[in-house]
Amino acid sequence: MHYLSVALKGFGMGAANVVPGVSGGTIALLTGIYTDIVDSLNAVTEKETWKSLLGGRFREFWRLINGDFLVALLVGVLVSVFSLAKLVTLCLDYYPILTWAFFFGLILASAALMVKGVKDFKAVDLIPAIIGLTLGLVICTLSPTKTTDDIWFIFLCGAVSICAMILPGISGSFILLVMGKYHYIMQAITDLNWPVIITFGVGCVVGILAFAKLLHWLLARWERQTMLVLLGFVFGSLVRVWPWYDSEAVEAAQILRTGSVSPLDLQIPEAVVFCVIGIAVVVLFELLGSRKRPPRGKGRVPPGSDPTRRSRCGCPYR
Repeated sequence: MHYLSVALKGFGMGAANVVPGVSGGTIALLTGIYTDIVDSLNAVTEKETWKSLLGGRFREFWRLINGDFLVALLVGVLVSVFSLAKLVTLCLDYYPILTWAFFFGLILASAALMVKGVKDFKAVDLIPAIIGLTLGLVICTLSPTKTTDDIWFIFLCGAVSICAMILPGISGSFILLVMGKYHYIMQAITDLNWPVIITFGVGCVVGILAFAKLLHWLLARWERQTMLVLLGFVFGSLVRVWPWYDSEAVEAAQILRTGSVSPLDLQIPEAVVFCVIGIAVVVLFELLGSRKRPPRGKGRVPPGSDPTRRSRCGCPYR
């Protein structure tokens, strides 16, 4: 029953990672398995773990990485992603304005909560925030709507987006949106395009093993600056999920629904409603998380940080 519970929590994480703006790490924290995930990932990169594997001590290796836990979690995540990807793809094909409006609300609310979490804001904090904002704007405005489908870029998308699972407040799907490959990956999963899925999956494995320790090291030593860069990045990248950003997709969707592109229905009232719904979803998760989150100074500290060191940033780990 324990591993069934872990699989169900993994299902929730997978569902969150399919939706831009909701981080799988948020679900992991709410369900009480975030620390287990971090510890298991860190164990995979430890020398002692690989010595056990290369030395033929497979039981010890499995125990060190908490293998049963990781398998149960992975099964839940994969079942969730494969079952929900088709739904998201259909929504993007037929109702792109409403779908992007919902995503826009999710990301906007997540960014607002990150702003709320920054305590004692000072003028010097504008520097990392502006760096992040500029980076987000540059990536979104210079990157074409249709990015390359080459294998190296799919691999890179997997490597970069998976890191978002262990970053507070950032979702992997949001990173795919910024890189212009969210719809492409969702379609590949729906169509069971195994070359794309395997390439993306290998990128995820390499990415999380290569960057997990680096990300935690940054958050442990420059927590405030890192969070401010991420905050600016989120705001700068909102342009990518603007409901009317891709006019071609809007016209194509109306042709699918009605058979005609004229007159073009911009669905402004409906988009506002869906944006509000997206905001409400994030607020609901935050309210649930605030009930489960331990008081400041008590309970778990961020992975990789010194338990005796007082955090310099009030940004919550989500």
